[in-house]
Amino acid sequence: MYAHFFKRILDFFLALFLLIILSPLMLFVALMLKIIQKSVFFTQERPGLNEKIFVIYKFKTMSDERDEKGELLSDEKRLKPFGKLVRSLSLDELPQLFNVLKGDMSFIGPRPLLSEYLPLYNEEQKLRHSVRPGISGLAQVSGRNALSWQKKFELDVYYVRHISFFLDLKIIALTALKVLKRSGISKEGMATTEKFNGKN
Repeated sequence: MYAHFFKRILDFFLALFLLIILSPLMLFVALMLKIIQKSVFFTQERPGLNEKIFVIYKFKTMSDERDEKGELLSDEKRLKPFGKLVRSLSLDELPQLFNVLKGDMSFIGPRPLLSEYLPLYNEEQKLRHSVRPGISGLAQVSGRNALSWQKKFELDVYYVRHISFFLDLKIIALTALKVLKRSGISKEGMATTEKFNGKN
């Protein structure tokens, strides 16, 4: 009952509440990014529930600066101090509240990965798409990029098979601790580990 009904209701009202409460902060971040780097949002297509493709939203923490050949500068040069601060505080994830409100995502679930991985999953790994993807998930609070792809998928499938209100509460608490410690910060739109190739 929780997984199929109450979880979505809680997601909706919590996302709506947080968007109202955090709207001044989000407007400030958006304005600063617009002034500093001219672009505000990072968007990318990701597979969600039942592998349906949706557009994920994040605050863009790196500029689009290029060299004389038209190639993007290194991450270090494109990541300005304000963008680095936004990322370190995980404020770049706040626009995903709109994804939760729309029903693309949940607060807790397997993180949505790149669409190019869809043909590479085995039948067991495909189970991660039988629930809505999450802003945070069991793999993210269990080691994140220190884990192998296989371990991440094992944790995703474990979550799908054991989803409950209390498991979600536990993951939310562990996520809050990671944010406070500023651990596990990842690069936007880029792999922080080797790409999944169906074997690794």
